[in-house]
Amino acid sequence: MPWDTPGLLAGVDEAGRGPLAGPVVAAAVILDERHPIKGLADSKQLTALRRERLFDEIRAKALCCSVAQASVEEIDQLNILQATMLAMRRAVQGLRLKPGKVLVDGNRLPPLDVLAEAVVSGDALVPAISAASILAKVTRDRLLCELHQQHPEYGFDRHKGYGTAQHLRALQAHGALAVHRRSFAPVARALASTALAGEGGAH
Repeated sequence: MPWDTPGLLAGVDEAGRGPLAGPVVAAAVILDERHPIKGLADSKQLTALRRERLFDEIRAKALCCSVAQASVEEIDQLNILQATMLAMRRAVQGLRLKPGKVLVDGNRLPPLDVLAEAVVSGDALVPAISAASILAKVTRDRLLCELHQQHPEYGFDRHKGYGTAQHLRALQAHGALAVHRRSFAPVARALASTALAGEGGAH
């Protein structure tokens, strides 16, 4: 493989670039070659139960791992791409051990002070990136399920913040929460229509 380099190898991936609500979460993982983990794959290809089990196994067996996020406010200030890069950088900086090289899923690299390479479809090709994708997705899904406890009318436990028909209907009916990304068009439209309704004396 072209990414064989001396020193520790960290894989990095994110979850939550597309949703209309919640933070973007990134993870960085350095696996322990002496304790391989069976069944690592792109988190999107795994069932929720399988992801949960692998999450625990990764936390137990990896040399070190780090999960970080960029907030909704940062997403709205910076844009989703820059916020994703920020979350990835925070995840790498949070590693207890310094990697010799970082492999990042996708085609863009966050600014890092270590040798790094972008790997397209890395979450399917590189076990450490697969592990990072699982940690990021499970962490984010748990955050959205907590959000569901506070605001059950939005259905966050089902769509995890993505712009499903159910979510868009809830936005229209109930307006946007503090956790909604105001820079995303469907949220901006929902805010504009509730503002218009308010001016029309509907509230």
